[in-house]
Amino acid sequence: MTAANSQVLLVRQPIFDHEQRVVGYELLGSGAASDLNLMAEDDSGELILSVYTTLSEHGEEKRVPGFVTIPESMILNDQLPQLPARQVVMQVHSAEATRPQLAERVRSLVADGYRIAIQVDRLTKSIVPLLDAVQIARVDVSTKDAAEIAKWVKVLRGHKVAVMAVQIASMDQLGECIEAGCKLFEGSFLSKPKVVKGRKINANEVALMQLIQSLQKPNVKPEEIEQLVMRDPVLTYKLLRIVNSAAYSLVRKVESIAEAVVMLGMEQVKKWATLIAATSHQEKPEELSRALLIRGRMCELIAEGLKYPNPSGFFMAGMMSGFHLMLDITPEELMDQIPLGEDIQQAVRDRAGLMGETITHAIAYEAGDWDQLPADFDSNVFESAYRQSLQWTKEAMLAMHEG
Repeated sequence: MTAANSQVLLVRQPIFDHEQRVVGYELLGSGAASDLNLMAEDDSGELILSVYTTLSEHGEEKRVPGFVTIPESMILNDQLPQLPARQVVMQVHSAEATRPQLAERVRSLVADGYRIAIQVDRLTKSIVPLLDAVQIARVDVSTKDAAEIAKWVKVLRGHKVAVMAVQIASMDQLGECIEAGCKLFEGSFLSKPKVVKGRKINANEVALMQLIQSLQKPNVKPEEIEQLVMRDPVLTYKLLRIVNSAAYSLVRKVESIAEAVVMLGMEQVKKWATLIAATSHQEKPEELSRALLIRGRMCELIAEGLKYPNPSGFFMAGMMSGFHLMLDITPEELMDQIPLGEDIQQAVRDRAGLMGETITHAIAYEAGDWDQLPADFDSNVFESAYRQSLQWTKEAMLAMHEG
C-alpha cells in the first residue's frame, strides 16, 4: 500500500486485564484519535464496515475481541447486521428514556451469544434493567477518587457484571481500580491509541439503492440480486468479504454472487447493502470499475463461446483479476480476503488454469497485443465477446446512473 493512498480507517485502543495483558481493542472512528468517548452515531456504520471489509482477518488484532460502539437506535430498530460474536463486544450508551425497551433487545442479543458492555454515567434505578442484562459495565474513572471508584464497583458487581475502568490517568489510579475489583482497564496512560491505516473503497451509491429496492420485493430471487451486485465490483468485493468473516462458517468456497446471497440470506444482504449505502461517498473509481466489468464479462462470454464449464466463475475471475489495484494490495492479499474457489484463486494469483489463460488472453486482446495470443485462438469468439462486453458494461453503468 502506498503512503499517498493510505487513509486512517479506524483507531484502536488496547484494553488490559489486571496483569496488563491485552485482552481486547476498542475500535473507534477515524476522527476519534484524541477522543476516547463513545463514538457518534453516524460513525458506527462505517466503523462496522471497516471491521468487516478492511482489516486483515489474519493480523494480530483479530486474536482478541474488538469493542465496537453500536448506537441504541440500530439495536432498537433491528438494523444491526449479524456480527461475529466471538470477535466483537458491543458497547452501548443508552438514553434513560429508552432503557426498558433496550434491555429487552439486549437480553435477546445475549441469548444469541453476543457480549454487551453498557456505559454507566450515573447509578440510578433506570440503569438496573440493563445492568441485569449485560456482561460488562464501563465506568469513566477520570474524575473519581479511590473511595468513589470503590463505591461504584461494589454497586456494579452486585449485578454480576465485570467493571471496565476507562480514562485511567495514572499508575496510582490504576492501582485504585485494581484494588476496587475492576476487571478491565483502558486509558491513554496505559497505552496510546494506535491509528490503523489502509485504503477505503466506496461502492456505487446508485447501484446500492437499486439493490436495496429489489430486496424489498417479496419473491426476489438470488439470481436477480446477482445481476445487480455484479454491476459494481466494489459491492461484489464487500459482500464477499462479509461472507468470509467469522460470522459465517463456510462449508465451501463460493463460486458466484448468487451463492453468496444464499449463504448470507436476503435479510442479511438487505442490512449490509443498506449499511454500505449509508456509508458510501461520491468519489468512485469509475474507469477502473468499467475496465474490470468489461474484462469480467468478456471472460464469461469467451467461456460460453468455447463451451467452458462454469462461465459465471470466469466472470468473477476476470473482474477480480484487477481489483487489487483499487485497494493498493497484491493479488495474493486480495485472495486472502475473499472466499473464492481454488480455480478462481489460482487464476487471479498466478493466471493458472483455464480461467487464468482466459484472463491473460482477454487482456492481450483488449490491448491489441496479438503476439501474446495463441496462434489457434478463435478470433470470432473473442471479437464477439469483446464487443458484447463493451455494450453490456455501457448499459450496466448507464443503468446505475439513471434515477
